Amino acid sequence: MMAGVLGITDIWTYVLGTVAIILLPGPNSLFVLSTAARRGVAAGYRAAGGVFVGDGVLMLLSAAGVASLLKAYPPLFMLIKYAGAAYLGYVGLTMLRGAWRRWRDRNDPAAPRLIDAAEPAAMRSPFRKALVISLLNPKAILFFISFFIQFVDPGYAWPVLSFLALGLIAQLTSALYLTALIFAGTFLAAQFRQRRRLAAGATTGVGALFLGFSVKLATASG
Repeated sequence: MMAGVLGITDIWTYVLGTVAIILLPGPNSLFVLSTAARRGVAAGYRAAGGVFVGDGVLMLLSAAGVASLLKAYPPLFMLIKYAGAAYLGYVGLTMLRGAWRRWRDRNDPAAPRLIDAAEPAAMRSPFRKALVISLLNPKAILFFISFFIQFVDPGYAWPVLSFLALGLIAQLTSALYLTALIFAGTFLAAQFRQRRRLAAGATTGVGALFLGFSVKLATASG
């Protein structure tokens, strides 16, 4: 029986809660899906790798007590929050720029059909971009500490091990979900390569969502 192992309590409640949280749409999962749809499976997994590393770092920081530091120093929290909002806004605007290029060239038979041709060079590193999106989210650290702590036995002698085990479960769940998104994106990729208007419209929608994530993060309280 897993409950009680490594100081974890209510393991199945934690698993169900983790699945529900991961299924909620957010900038990480949306970025992985859009990357796979625009550039294929390999690029999708590079983006997913950035998410895994970023989330892993945040989980380690949570276990190390960085959440308490962010709570104790609100200016530090605000600095990271606004930097994250600015970066999400940059991603959204760059996607809109790429969508405009696709729309402008939609009837040009000489224009390259590859999705990357309409994408600025600065946006062609999915691992790094996904990593930055993950790391510039101070609320994630606060979330991990507040969510994980509910399933850690306060009497357990090594709570860091409990946090690491909970983090591993969350990462495995995320890996399964992102894999499903990546392979769903391969169908979209085939459609986008043949239909430039569809690609431009979809990229516009994703870019607008990233701008929405930016505004939401910047205006969120706490």
